[in-house]
Amino acid sequence: MIPQLLIKQGWSNRLVFQALAMTIAAFAVTWAAWKDMWTIATNDDEASHALLVPIIAIWMVWVRQARFLRCPPGGGIVGVGVLALGWAMSAFGYQNSMQSLWHFGSVLIVVGAALSVLGKHVLFQFLPAFMVLVFLVPVPGRIREAISIPLQSASASATHAILQVLGVDTDLNQNTLSVNGMNIAVAEACNGMRMVFALVLVSYAFAFGTPLKGYVRALILLLSPVAALACNIPRLVATVLVYVIGDNKEMGDWFHDVAGWLMLPFAFLILLAITRALRWALLPVEKFTLAYQ
Repeated sequence: MIPQLLIKQGWSNRLVFQALAMTIAAFAVTWAAWKDMWTIATNDDEASHALLVPIIAIWMVWVRQARFLRCPPGGGIVGVGVLALGWAMSAFGYQNSMQSLWHFGSVLIVVGAALSVLGKHVLFQFLPAFMVLVFLVPVPGRIREAISIPLQSASASATHAILQVLGVDTDLNQNTLSVNGMNIAVAEACNGMRMVFALVLVSYAFAFGTPLKGYVRALILLLSPVAALACNIPRLVATVLVYVIGDNKEMGDWFHDVAGWLMLPFAFLILLAITRALRWALLPVEKFTLAYQ
């Protein structure tokens, strides 16, 4: 049921059903691209962060729910424009074997179809929730390697140094740590810092899911690769210690994977603690008021 306040602005159950129908139709038309993105996300660990995107997008809409009062229906031409742009990008990407364009264009088609009914105000008032959908698109290997390889090397060097301080006898050969005769390849075990993009996504969710000033949000996003490095080093140190104590590669591999996912809520809590410390220090970090406040 539509709340009475929204009905007074022109919203209706019929409008919502029309938007849902348009979204489903657009999704059906672009099914091949969505199926491809799903296959990549569920089979490639470096793209698995895409599975979190729908949850984060819904949450970012939820914390901004009061903004629906500033979203009267109208301006659907903006949605038609987004749909047309997405169609052009999708067709061009498919015809020229440019996977990222094909995927991103398909995302825009679905978004444009919904906005053609909901109107431009929904786009502008909930822009961060729409922008997070970019993370659905698998990152091209060239871009991924440009970010991950330097962090990967730094992780291996820092992990080796910490283990030496702890008295754990390890050898470092490029990105491979040798412990008790077992080789732990950071390049393979971390798969190019596979959690970097997941942590960037968490940083984005935190930056735009809390009422922060623009410069604070920009700082959080810029420092997200550093946060990924800071979280990954303790993870690697703990993983190596599991290998040493348990002398069991399977157990070490299991711990590494579990610790990787635990880094996400851990990183979110760290960001929350930092902003609370800034508030305690009376520094201006907040700007907007969200629904849960």
